[in-house]
Amino acid sequence: MVEASLPLHGLTVVALEQAVAAPFASSRLADAGARVIKIERPGGDFARGYDDVANGQSSYFVWLNRGKESVAADLTKPGDKAMFAELLAGADILIQNLKPGALERLGFSVEHLRLEYPRLIVCSISGYGETGPMADRKAYDLLVQAETGLCSITGGPEQASRVGISIVDIATGATAHAAILEALIHRGISGKGSQISISMFDVLADWLTVPLLQQEGGKPPKRVGLAHPSISPYGVFTCKDGHPILISIQSDREWVKFATEFMGRPEMGHDPKYATNVARVENRPATDGAVAEAFAMMSAEEATEKLVRADIAFASLNDMAGLSSHPQLRRITVETPNGPVSYPAPAPIVSGSTRRYGAVPAMPVPKA
Repeated sequence: MVEASLPLHGLTVVALEQAVAAPFASSRLADAGARVIKIERPGGDFARGYDDVANGQSSYFVWLNRGKESVAADLTKPGDKAMFAELLAGADILIQNLKPGALERLGFSVEHLRLEYPRLIVCSISGYGETGPMADRKAYDLLVQAETGLCSITGGPEQASRVGISIVDIATGATAHAAILEALIHRGISGKGSQISISMFDVLADWLTVPLLQQEGGKPPKRVGLAHPSISPYGVFTCKDGHPILISIQSDREWVKFATEFMGRPEMGHDPKYATNVARVENRPATDGAVAEAFAMMSAEEATEKLVRADIAFASLNDMAGLSSHPQLRRITVETPNGPVSYPAPAPIVSGSTRRYGAVPAMPVPKA
Protein backbone atom coordinates (compact mmCIF):
# COMPACT_ATOMS: atom_id res chain seq x y z
CA MET A 1 0.00 0.00 0.00
CA VAL A 2 1.43 3.39 -0.96
CA GLU A 3 2.02 5.85 1.84
CA ALA A 4 -0.38 8.45 0.40
CA SER A 5 -3.32 6.11 0.92
CA LEU A 6 -2.82 5.99 4.70
CA PRO A 7 -5.52 7.95 6.56
CA LEU A 8 -3.16 10.40 8.32
CA HIS A 9 -0.75 10.90 5.43
CA GLY A 10 0.24 14.57 5.18
CA LEU A 11 -0.16 15.30 8.90
CA THR A 12 2.81 16.17 11.10
CA VAL A 13 3.05 15.31 14.78
CA VAL A 14 5.61 16.79 17.15
CA ALA A 15 6.01 14.46 20.11
CA LEU A 16 7.77 15.92 23.14
CA GLU A 17 7.54 12.59 24.88
CA GLN A 18 9.14 9.94 27.00
CA ALA A 19 8.34 6.58 28.64
CA VAL A 20 5.13 4.82 27.47
CA ALA A 21 1.83 6.74 27.49
CA ALA A 22 2.59 9.50 24.98
CA PRO A 23 4.76 7.27 22.75
CA PHE A 24 1.87 4.77 22.58
CA ALA A 25 -0.42 7.48 21.18
CA SER A 26 2.12 8.87 18.71
CA SER A 27 3.12 5.40 17.49
CA ARG A 28 -0.47 4.77 16.42
CA LEU A 29 -0.52 8.07 14.55
CA ALA A 30 2.71 7.06 12.82
CA ASP A 31 1.20 3.69 11.89
CA ALA A 32 -1.63 5.58 10.17
CA GLY A 33 0.76 7.61 8.03
CA ALA A 34 1.47 10.74 10.06
CA ARG A 35 5.00 12.09 10.13
CA VAL A 36 6.01 11.90 13.80
CA ILE A 37 9.00 13.93 14.95
CA LYS A 38 10.04 12.72 18.37
CA ILE A 39 11.98 15.18 20.51
CA GLU A 40 14.29 13.48 22.99
CA ARG A 41 16.25 15.09 25.76
CA PRO A 42 20.05 14.90 25.53
CA GLY A 43 20.82 11.33 26.49
CA GLY A 44 17.59 10.10 24.97
CA ASP A 45 14.16 8.99 26.11
CA PHE A 46 14.79 7.14 29.37
CA ALA A 47 12.63 4.27 28.09
CA ARG A 48 15.62 3.37 25.91
CA GLY A 49 17.19 1.98 29.09
CA TYR A 50 14.26 -0.01 30.52
CA ASP A 51 15.72 -3.35 29.38
CA ASP A 52 17.89 -4.77 26.59
CA VAL A 53 15.96 -7.81 25.37
CA ALA A 54 15.12 -6.67 21.81
CA ASN A 55 18.42 -7.25 19.99
CA GLY A 56 20.18 -5.43 22.81
CA GLN A 57 17.61 -2.63 22.86
CA SER A 58 14.68 -1.73 25.09
CA SER A 59 11.55 -3.75 24.33
CA TYR A 60 9.44 -0.74 25.35
CA PHE A 61 11.25 1.63 23.01
CA VAL A 62 11.26 -0.75 20.06
CA TRP A 63 7.53 -1.40 20.50
CA LEU A 64 6.40 2.22 20.84
CA ASN A 65 8.67 4.22 18.55
CA ARG A 66 8.47 2.55 15.17
CA GLY A 67 7.99 4.86 12.22
CA LYS A 68 9.22 8.01 13.99
CA GLU A 69 11.99 10.49 13.33
CA SER A 70 13.99 11.52 16.38
CA VAL A 71 15.87 14.69 17.22
CA ALA A 72 17.70 15.65 20.39
CA ALA A 73 16.90 19.00 21.98
CA ASP A 74 17.46 20.86 25.21
CA LEU A 75 14.56 23.28 25.26
CA THR A 76 16.23 25.48 27.84
CA LYS A 77 18.69 26.55 25.11
CA PRO A 78 17.62 29.37 22.75
CA GLY A 79 18.67 27.54 19.59
CA ASP A 80 16.75 24.36 20.44
CA LYS A 81 13.78 26.42 21.58
CA ALA A 82 13.75 28.18 18.19
CA MET A 83 13.92 24.80 16.44
CA PHE A 84 10.94 23.61 18.51
CA ALA A 85 8.93 26.71 17.57
CA GLU A 86 9.77 26.14 13.90
CA LEU A 87 8.58 22.53 14.13
CA LEU A 88 5.32 23.65 15.74
CA ALA A 89 4.72 26.13 12.93
CA GLY A 90 4.51 23.21 10.50
CA ALA A 91 2.76 20.75 12.81
CA ASP A 92 -0.81 19.59 13.09
CA ILE A 93 -0.49 17.89 16.48
CA LEU A 94 1.68 18.36 19.55
CA ILE A 95 1.80 15.54 22.10
CA GLN A 96 3.67 16.20 25.32
CA ASN A 97 3.98 14.50 28.69
CA LEU A 98 6.28 16.85 30.54
CA LYS A 99 5.51 17.67 34.16
CA PRO A 100 2.52 20.05 34.44
CA GLY A 101 3.68 23.64 33.94
CA ALA A 102 7.00 22.68 32.34
CA LEU A 103 6.00 23.68 28.81
CA GLU A 104 4.69 27.01 30.09
CA ARG A 105 7.96 27.69 31.90
CA LEU A 106 9.77 27.10 28.61
CA GLY A 107 7.67 29.84 27.00
CA PHE A 108 5.06 27.65 25.31
CA SER A 109 1.94 28.08 27.41
CA VAL A 110 -1.42 26.82 26.17
CA GLU A 111 -2.50 30.43 25.60
CA HIS A 112 0.64 31.12 23.55
CA LEU A 113 0.16 27.98 21.47
CA ARG A 114 -3.50 28.78 20.86
CA LEU A 115 -2.70 32.28 19.60
CA GLU A 116 0.45 31.41 17.67
CA TYR A 117 -0.80 28.15 16.11
CA PRO A 118 -4.63 28.29 15.99
CA ARG A 119 -4.98 25.03 14.03
CA LEU A 120 -2.62 23.08 16.29
CA ILE A 121 -4.05 20.20 18.32
CA VAL A 122 -2.23 20.03 21.65
CA CYS A 123 -2.54 16.88 23.77
CA SER A 124 -0.96 17.10 27.22
CA ILE A 125 -0.61 13.94 29.30
CA SER A 126 -0.01 14.12 33.05
CA GLY A 127 -0.21 11.91 36.10
CA TYR A 128 -2.93 13.65 38.07
CA GLY A 129 -4.07 16.52 35.86
CA GLU A 130 -3.25 20.19 35.59
CA THR A 131 -5.01 21.20 38.82
CA GLY A 132 -5.93 19.63 42.15
CA PRO A 133 -3.96 18.67 45.26
CA MET A 134 -1.77 16.09 43.49
CA ALA A 135 -1.11 17.95 40.22
CA ASP A 136 2.59 18.43 40.98
CA ARG A 137 3.23 14.88 42.12
CA LYS A 138 5.26 12.53 39.93
CA ALA A 139 3.23 9.62 38.62
CA TYR A 140 4.29 6.34 37.04
CA ASP A 141 2.24 3.34 36.04
CA LEU A 142 2.37 1.26 39.22
CA LEU A 143 1.94 4.34 41.41
CA VAL A 144 -1.35 5.15 39.68
CA GLN A 145 -2.43 1.51 39.82
CA ALA A 146 -2.02 1.78 43.59
CA GLU A 147 -3.49 5.28 44.00
CA THR A 148 -6.68 4.51 42.07
CA GLY A 149 -7.28 1.25 43.95
CA LEU A 150 -6.67 -1.02 40.96
CA CYS A 151 -4.13 -3.05 42.95
CA SER A 152 -6.73 -3.63 45.68
CA ILE A 153 -8.91 -5.64 43.29
CA THR A 154 -6.04 -7.40 41.50
CA GLY A 155 -4.35 -10.58 42.68
CA GLY A 156 -5.44 -13.36 45.00
CA PRO A 157 -7.28 -13.16 48.32
CA GLU A 158 -4.09 -12.85 50.38
CA GLN A 159 -2.32 -9.96 48.69
CA ALA A 160 -2.92 -7.06 46.33
CA SER A 161 -0.99 -7.12 43.07
CA ARG A 162 0.20 -5.06 40.16
CA VAL A 163 -1.42 -5.74 36.80
CA GLY A 164 1.25 -7.57 34.81
CA ILE A 165 1.63 -4.93 32.08
CA SER A 166 1.85 -1.14 32.10
CA ILE A 167 -1.93 -0.93 31.97
CA VAL A 168 -2.18 2.71 33.11
CA ASP A 169 0.28 3.96 30.51
CA ILE A 170 -1.28 1.92 27.73
CA ALA A 171 -4.82 2.96 28.65
CA THR A 172 -3.75 6.60 28.78
CA GLY A 173 -2.02 6.37 25.41
CA ALA A 174 -5.07 4.76 23.82
CA THR A 175 -7.32 7.43 25.34
CA ALA A 176 -5.04 10.18 24.02
CA HIS A 177 -5.04 8.59 20.56
CA ALA A 178 -8.84 8.56 20.45
CA ALA A 179 -9.10 12.15 21.72
CA ILE A 180 -6.62 13.36 19.09
CA LEU A 181 -8.59 11.70 16.30
CA GLU A 182 -11.78 13.37 17.61
CA ALA A 183 -9.95 16.71 17.59
CA LEU A 184 -8.86 16.14 13.98
CA ILE A 185 -12.48 15.57 12.99
CA HIS A 186 -13.49 18.73 14.88
CA ARG A 187 -10.76 20.72 13.13
CA GLY A 188 -11.96 19.45 9.78
CA ILE A 189 -15.37 20.93 10.57
CA SER A 190 -14.44 24.11 12.44
CA GLY A 191 -10.92 24.83 11.20
CA LYS A 192 -9.79 25.25 14.80
CA GLY A 193 -7.31 23.33 16.88
CA SER A 194 -7.95 21.91 20.34
CA GLN A 195 -6.24 21.75 23.71
CA ILE A 196 -6.61 18.31 25.29
CA SER A 197 -5.56 17.38 28.82
CA ILE A 198 -5.52 13.74 29.87
CA SER A 199 -4.40 12.43 33.25
CA MET A 200 -3.42 8.86 33.99
CA PHE A 201 -5.47 8.99 37.19
CA ASP A 202 -8.63 10.08 35.35
CA VAL A 203 -8.24 7.35 32.73
CA LEU A 204 -7.97 4.59 35.32
CA ALA A 205 -10.71 6.06 37.50
CA ASP A 206 -13.01 5.88 34.46
CA TRP A 207 -12.00 2.27 33.81
CA LEU A 208 -12.71 1.44 37.47
CA THR A 209 -16.32 2.62 37.33
CA VAL A 210 -17.85 -0.84 37.88
CA PRO A 211 -15.88 -1.77 41.03
CA LEU A 212 -16.38 1.78 42.34
CA LEU A 213 -20.15 1.52 41.92
CA GLN A 214 -20.05 -1.91 43.56
CA GLN A 215 -18.23 -0.35 46.53
CA GLU A 216 -20.70 2.53 46.77
CA GLY A 217 -23.61 0.13 46.35
CA GLY A 218 -22.61 -1.81 49.43
CA LYS A 219 -20.97 -4.76 47.68
CA PRO A 220 -17.24 -3.96 47.66
CA PRO A 221 -15.31 -6.11 45.19
CA LYS A 222 -12.92 -8.74 46.53
CA ARG A 223 -9.74 -10.14 45.07
CA VAL A 224 -10.61 -13.51 43.63
CA GLY A 225 -7.51 -14.39 41.61
CA LEU A 226 -8.41 -16.20 38.40
CA ALA A 227 -12.12 -15.92 39.03
CA HIS A 228 -14.62 -13.15 38.34
CA PRO A 229 -16.11 -11.10 41.19
CA SER A 230 -19.51 -10.76 39.47
CA ILE A 231 -19.92 -13.91 37.38
CA SER A 232 -19.99 -17.62 38.26
CA PRO A 233 -18.74 -20.00 37.09
CA TYR A 234 -15.88 -17.99 35.60
CA GLY A 235 -12.44 -19.32 36.49
CA VAL A 236 -9.84 -22.06 36.25
CA PHE A 237 -10.69 -25.73 36.77
CA THR A 238 -8.30 -28.67 36.67
CA CYS A 239 -8.81 -31.81 34.61
CA LYS A 240 -7.90 -35.27 35.88
CA ASP A 241 -4.60 -35.14 33.99
CA GLY A 242 -3.66 -31.89 35.76
CA HIS A 243 -4.33 -29.59 32.80
CA PRO A 244 -5.99 -26.25 33.80
CA ILE A 245 -8.83 -24.85 31.70
CA LEU A 246 -10.50 -21.48 32.23
CA ILE A 247 -14.21 -21.28 31.44
CA SER A 248 -16.72 -18.43 31.34
CA ILE A 249 -20.49 -18.75 31.63
CA GLN A 250 -21.96 -15.41 30.57
CA SER A 251 -25.71 -16.08 30.69
CA ASP A 252 -28.25 -18.26 32.43
CA ARG A 253 -29.06 -19.87 29.07
CA GLU A 254 -25.41 -20.92 28.76
CA TRP A 255 -25.52 -22.28 32.31
CA VAL A 256 -28.43 -24.58 31.44
CA LYS A 257 -26.54 -25.90 28.43
CA PHE A 258 -23.30 -26.29 30.41
CA ALA A 259 -25.02 -28.10 33.26
CA THR A 260 -26.78 -30.43 30.85
CA GLU A 261 -24.20 -31.15 28.16
CA PHE A 262 -20.92 -30.77 30.01
CA MET A 263 -21.64 -31.60 33.65
CA GLY A 264 -24.37 -34.15 32.95
CA ARG A 265 -26.47 -32.56 35.69
CA PRO A 266 -29.46 -30.95 33.93
CA GLU A 267 -31.27 -30.43 37.23
CA MET A 268 -28.69 -27.81 38.24
CA GLY A 269 -29.69 -25.70 35.25
CA HIS A 270 -33.08 -24.97 36.83
CA ASP A 271 -32.40 -25.34 40.55
CA PRO A 272 -33.11 -21.90 42.15
CA LYS A 273 -29.80 -22.18 43.96
CA TYR A 274 -27.95 -22.08 40.62
CA ALA A 275 -30.42 -20.96 37.93
CA THR A 276 -29.38 -17.29 37.84
CA ASN A 277 -25.94 -15.71 37.88
CA VAL A 278 -26.79 -13.77 41.06
CA ALA A 279 -27.70 -17.06 42.77
CA ARG A 280 -24.56 -18.79 41.49
CA VAL A 281 -22.35 -15.97 42.80
CA GLU A 282 -24.10 -16.10 46.18
CA ASN A 283 -23.49 -19.85 46.22
CA ARG A 284 -20.07 -19.71 44.57
CA PRO A 285 -18.42 -22.45 46.71
CA ALA A 286 -21.17 -24.95 45.83
CA THR A 287 -21.27 -23.84 42.19
CA ASP A 288 -17.52 -24.00 41.70
CA GLY A 289 -17.34 -27.26 43.65
CA ALA A 290 -19.81 -28.96 41.33
CA VAL A 291 -18.00 -27.64 38.25
CA ALA A 292 -14.65 -28.75 39.64
CA GLU A 293 -16.00 -32.28 40.19
CA ALA A 294 -17.08 -32.45 36.54
CA PHE A 295 -13.66 -31.36 35.26
CA ALA A 296 -11.85 -33.75 37.60
CA MET A 297 -13.59 -36.67 35.88
CA MET A 298 -12.29 -35.79 32.40
CA SER A 299 -8.96 -35.48 30.66
CA ALA A 300 -8.14 -32.15 29.05
CA GLU A 301 -8.87 -33.63 25.64
CA GLU A 302 -12.27 -34.91 26.76
CA ALA A 303 -13.15 -31.61 28.47
CA THR A 304 -12.12 -29.58 25.44
CA GLU A 305 -14.22 -31.75 23.13
CA LYS A 306 -17.30 -31.37 25.34
CA LEU A 307 -16.82 -27.62 25.77
CA VAL A 308 -16.54 -27.12 22.01
CA ARG A 309 -19.63 -29.26 21.41
CA ALA A 310 -21.61 -27.27 23.97
CA ASP A 311 -20.30 -23.95 22.57
CA ILE A 312 -18.95 -22.85 25.96
CA ALA A 313 -16.27 -20.13 26.11
CA PHE A 314 -12.95 -21.46 27.42
CA ALA A 315 -9.23 -20.83 27.23
CA SER A 316 -5.91 -22.42 28.04
CA LEU A 317 -3.97 -20.87 30.92
CA ASN A 318 -0.97 -19.82 28.85
CA ASP A 319 2.26 -18.06 29.75
CA MET A 320 4.41 -15.84 27.51
CA ALA A 321 5.99 -18.90 25.93
CA GLY A 322 2.49 -19.99 24.99
CA LEU A 323 1.72 -16.61 23.45
CA SER A 324 5.01 -16.61 21.56
CA SER A 325 4.06 -19.81 19.74
CA HIS A 326 0.30 -19.25 19.67
CA PRO A 327 -1.32 -20.14 16.33
CA GLN A 328 -3.61 -17.09 16.54
CA LEU A 329 -0.78 -14.57 17.04
CA ARG A 330 -0.19 -12.11 14.18
CA ARG A 331 3.23 -10.46 13.98
CA ILE A 332 4.97 -7.56 12.30
CA THR A 333 8.70 -7.09 11.84
CA VAL A 334 10.26 -3.66 12.25
CA GLU A 335 13.76 -2.49 11.48
CA THR A 336 15.84 -1.20 14.38
CA PRO A 337 19.40 0.10 14.67
CA ASN A 338 20.42 -3.40 15.80
CA GLY A 339 18.48 -5.32 13.16
CA PRO A 340 14.90 -6.53 12.65
CA VAL A 341 12.64 -7.29 15.61
CA SER A 342 9.38 -9.27 15.39
CA TYR A 343 6.51 -8.64 17.78
CA PRO A 344 2.67 -8.66 17.90
CA ALA A 345 0.86 -6.74 15.18
CA PRO A 346 -1.41 -3.79 15.99
CA ALA A 347 -4.97 -5.00 16.38
CA PRO A 348 -6.83 -3.05 13.63
CA ILE A 349 -7.05 -4.80 10.27
CA VAL A 350 -8.21 -2.52 7.47
CA SER A 351 -9.92 -4.43 4.69
CA GLY A 352 -8.13 -4.35 1.37
CA SER A 353 -4.87 -2.90 2.66
CA THR A 354 -1.60 -4.10 4.12
CA ARG A 355 0.32 -1.65 6.27
CA ARG A 356 4.06 -1.30 6.42
CA TYR A 357 5.61 -0.15 9.67
CA GLY A 358 8.53 2.25 9.84
CA ALA A 359 11.88 1.77 11.48
CA VAL A 360 12.76 2.51 15.10
CA PRO A 361 15.00 5.59 15.33
CA ALA A 362 18.55 5.45 16.61
CA MET A 363 19.66 7.60 19.53
CA PRO A 364 19.64 11.19 18.22
CA VAL A 365 22.88 13.15 18.31
CA PRO A 366 22.59 16.63 19.83
CA LYS A 367 23.62 19.49 17.55
CA ALA A 368 26.88 21.13 18.45
